[in-house]
Amino acid sequence: MKAEYINPFITSAVNAFQTVLGCEIRRGVPALKANTKPQYDISGVIGLSGSAVGTVVLSFSSNVALQAAGTMLLTEMTEINSDVIDAVGELTNMVAGGAKAQLEHLQLSISLPNVITGLGHEVRFPSNVTPIVIPFDSDWGPLTVEVGLSEVPAAVLV
Repeated sequence: MKAEYINPFITSAVNAFQTVLGCEIRRGVPALKANTKPQYDISGVIGLSGSAVGTVVLSFSSNVALQAAGTMLLTEMTEINSDVIDAVGELTNMVAGGAKAQLEHLQLSISLPNVITGLGHEVRFPSNVTPIVIPFDSDWGPLTVEVGLSEVPAAVLV
C-alpha cells in the first residue's frame, strides 16, 4: 500500500465529517490491519476497481453512527435501524467518492455501499492486499477507516 493511496481516504473522511456533519475527527496512528474484523459495531463497505482493486471500510462505534445519522436526518436516533444503516452507507459512499476524485489516475469505479452490523462481523479484503487501518476520534466517539488497495498489473500485449 502506497501512502499516496491512503491519504485521499483520510482527507475525504475528514472533509465529509466536517462538511456534512459539522464534526471534527482527529486522526490517530495508521497501522497494518492484522485480522478480518472491523473494530466497531457497524461498518460501511465499498469495493474499488479499475487500475487498482480493493476495499474501503468505515467502521463506527454505535454512538458515532447514531449521532451521524441523527445529524444527517435532523432527528435524534436512539437505535441502529434502517435510517442509521442508510446514513452509514451514504457516509461511506461520500468518503470513497471523495477519494476516487483524488485518485483519478487509477480510473476507479466504486461499488454500491454495503453496511454490516453486529460485534465481531468480518470484512475480507482481496487476498493480495494488506489493508491499513486509520483510527479516528471525535466528540461522538471512535471510528476507523480501513483501506486496502493494490494496483492491477498492466496487461501484456502480444
